[in-house]
Amino acid sequence: MMRQEEPDRSATSIIEFCQFARTHGLSAGIQQVLASIEATRLIGDVDRQGFALALRTAVTSSKEEWDLFFQLFDSFWNTSAPKSKPTSDKAGKAKTSQAKASSRTLRIESVGDASPPEAEGKGVSGASAERRIRKMDFSSVSQDDLASLEEISLRLFRRMSSRLSRRLRIREFADRLDLRRTIRRSIHRGGEPIVLAFQGRKSQVPRLVIFLDVSGSMNSYSLFLVRFAYTLQKYFKRVDTFLFSTDVVEISEVLRTRNLAEALHGLSEKAAGWAGGTKIGESLNDFNRRYGRKLLSRNTVFIILSDGWDTGEPEMLSEQLRKISYRAKKLIWLNPLLGLKEYEPVTRGMIAALPYIDVFAPAHNLESLLELEKFL
Repeated sequence: MMRQEEPDRSATSIIEFCQFARTHGLSAGIQQVLASIEATRLIGDVDRQGFALALRTAVTSSKEEWDLFFQLFDSFWNTSAPKSKPTSDKAGKAKTSQAKASSRTLRIESVGDASPPEAEGKGVSGASAERRIRKMDFSSVSQDDLASLEEISLRLFRRMSSRLSRRLRIREFADRLDLRRTIRRSIHRGGEPIVLAFQGRKSQVPRLVIFLDVSGSMNSYSLFLVRFAYTLQKYFKRVDTFLFSTDVVEISEVLRTRNLAEALHGLSEKAAGWAGGTKIGESLNDFNRRYGRKLLSRNTVFIILSDGWDTGEPEMLSEQLRKISYRAKKLIWLNPLLGLKEYEPVTRGMIAALPYIDVFAPAHNLESLLELEKFL
C-alpha cells in the first residue's frame, strides 16, 4: 500500500506544486497559485484529504483537470513506494517525473540571501546550460528547469542592480563635480586637486513605476514578471508597482516583504482581476487620475509589462499614454509577444500606443528582462 506522507503546506511548496501541475496538464497560472495559497490559509489545520480537496478546488478549471488532479497530487507529494500506472498520458508524465519533482526547489526563500543556493537535481552545469536557460521562453519553462531559472535570475538580477547602482553613483559624482573651481583651488597647492569643488544641485536617482498586466492573455508570463518586479523593488529605493487588468491595484508595499513567498501571500488578498479581461486605456486613466500627480515627473521611468491585447477603446489608450509620455522622463513597453518571430504589433491597442513609446522591447525570457538595464 502506498504510504501517504503528510504534504508540506508552505507557500513555497504550494507554488512548486502549481507549477508542476501546469507542466503536466493543468492550467495553474498565477490566479490559481494565489487562490491555492489563500485556500490553504483559510482551511487551517486539516487532514491530508481536506488539504488536497482545497487545492483541487483552487487549481482545476475543467472536468479533465478535476479528474487528473489526485494523480498529480500523489505524484508530487508521495516520495516513497512505487507508483501505479496512471490512466492517462498526462498523468503518466507526472508519475515518471515524480523523482525529479521531489528533489526540486523553487528557491523563493533565497531572494535577498547573500549566499547563492546549492545546485539540486539537474541544476546548471556550465555556460552552455546558462545560455539555454536565459533564452528559454517563460511560457515553456519545464519543471526540471525551474530551480536553475530561479538561481540564475537571482544572480543576474543582483548583478544588474549592482551595476545600475554603481553607475548612478558615478554619474551623480560627475554631474556635481565643478571642475573649474577644483582646478582654481588646486593652484596654491602645487596643482594637486586635493579639495574637490561640487556644483550646488544634486542629481536624483530615477523613480521607476511598473505597470504589470495580469489579465488572462498574460497568464503564462505573469508569475515570472511579478518576480522581476519584486526584484527591482527590492534593490531600488524608488519603485512603485501596480497590477492591472480591468482595475488598478497598487502592490508596492506587498513587494517590500522579506521574500517572494511572503509577497505572494499578500498578493493573494488583493482583488486585482487575475486572469480576467484587459482594459489598458481605462486602467491607465485610473492610474493618471489617482497617482499621476504624485508619481509622474521628468525623473520618472514608466514601465508597462503587457502583451497589448486591449478590449477597450484605442482612443482612450492613446490619450492616457500621451499624458504619461508628456510628464514622464521615459515610457518603456515590454511585451512578451515580441519574443515570437511571427509577432507584429498590429492590434488596435498597440497601434494606438506605439507613437508614445520610447522603448518597445520583448519580455518573454530572462535575457530580454536583463536588457532593461541599458534602457535605465
